Amino acid sequence: MTVNLPEIIKQYIDASNKHDVKSIVSCFADDAVIHDEGERHQGKPAIEGWAVKTIEKYDFQFKPLSITSADTDVIVAMEVSGTFDGSPITVDYHFTIGNGKIVSLAVD
Repeated sequence: MTVNLPEIIKQYIDASNKHDVKSIVSCFADDAVIHDEGERHQGKPAIEGWAVKTIEKYDFQFKPLSITSADTDVIVAMEVSGTFDGSPITVDYHFTIGNGKIVSLAVD
């Protein structure tokens, strides 16, 4: 099944699966916020640090399963596999998009 994703989210997933930190960061607005694992990361330098740490810790791969959207808010159910107990798992990624960039991402 192919999930029809907004272009910026597709770019984020593709960059993430390649573990291309520079391309991951470029998907985000300058003042974007990420909420993941109980931590908040704001701005591109913090997002870069989060991406590097997450790649090193989990060596993850994403597979989008479904999408729910309303205006600029998009929820993607993602199968996440990697080097962690219980892999693979399904996780909801809550994106907010503005001006063609990701302005917020919450991972639950």
